[in-house]
Amino acid sequence: MYDPTDPRSQMAGSAAPRATAAPAVFAAADYGLFYKTEPQIVADGARTWLTRGQNFLVAYSEVEPGGVLMRSDQKDEYVLLLSDRETPAVVDAGGERVEVGGFSLVILPPGESRITLPKGGRANRIFSTRSDDLNALCANADSYAEPHPNVAPAEPWPDPVGGFRIRVYSLDVPPTPGRFGRIFRCTTIMVNYLDEQQGPRDTAKLSPHSHDDFEQGSLALDGSYTHHLRWPWTPNLSAWRDDEHALVESPSLTVIPPPAIHTSRGMDAGLNQLVDIFSPPRLDFSKQGWVLNADEYPMPPSVP
Repeated sequence: MYDPTDPRSQMAGSAAPRATAAPAVFAAADYGLFYKTEPQIVADGARTWLTRGQNFLVAYSEVEPGGVLMRSDQKDEYVLLLSDRETPAVVDAGGERVEVGGFSLVILPPGESRITLPKGGRANRIFSTRSDDLNALCANADSYAEPHPNVAPAEPWPDPVGGFRIRVYSLDVPPTPGRFGRIFRCTTIMVNYLDEQQGPRDTAKLSPHSHDDFEQGSLALDGSYTHHLRWPWTPNLSAWRDDEHALVESPSLTVIPPPAIHTSRGMDAGLNQLVDIFSPPRLDFSKQGWVLNADEYPMPPSVP
């Protein structure tokens, strides 16, 4: 259910019917509260917190000047998100070295990579869950000891045009009427860097909705959010879950399970910044023409 001014209201008439039976069991939401827990990794001038979903995980790092974030033998592409304008990086991967300005999204190729932050700052890396070493480090690893119900398996999308390499995109993209957020995709991940929200969200323009078979990761980078969640009722009372109205500060990651109805409300008087994460990339958003790097990352050939 969207306010008519929300671009997602354009999708309501074309939503596909559920392809499987209605779920009978439900997973809880997961919360990675980086601001109040200890990091999972302290190394090379960086402190890193990790929290996962079924198909994606987030590694949030606070890095000292000159600190380094490294990956060896990475199985697939991953995303580096530099949300602060004053946080540049030097990225080495795939035989390339690229100097990246702050307020950028970078897609890194498989294999070995090295990210250096000359001035230090915040860095967010978003991975698939094909890397067992990272999965094991996640603060909520036990939550995914068994696959969560209702989440479809993730299959990689086609390789990018021109092959795997470092790809850099500025986040300095002004809002456009009819376009939702600032959406980028790679073979494994879709990231929506939502438009900045100054002040609390209008409570008359919330957006309660649900997803049939994929999780949503909501990464709060600034401000605070109340995540409102409601699970369906089924004939089996023991499967029912209480509503949640979880107030989280930043930085934090909330993993919202399907098919919970959810909406998020920015709470602070200043900047509230949220980033939504999906794996695999969303077909519905892609079909709307909202993906800013769609010319480099084709959709699966089976998509009509």
